[in-house]
Amino acid sequence: MMADKGLTTYIARKHKIFTEAQLQQLRTNKLVTQDVLDKICTILECQPGFLLEYECDEKNKEFEEMISQYIKK
Repeated sequence: MMADKGLTTYIARKHKIFTEAQLQQLRTNKLVTQDVLDKICTILECQPGFLLEYECDEKNKEFEEMISQYIKK
């Protein structure tokens, strides 16, 4: 999507928009900082919800079961 806006990895590195480590995190769908998320949203002119999707895993299911006794649903 960033390439569609004209931002290639070459330009991102050359102009120090993103570090190589940040680009690698993006390539491999790893956790990024708020700063990186802010930059991406600015480049794409979007809100974070456009980029993020919540996926419940087994650890989260266990937490949900544990906390459900304390919260109203």
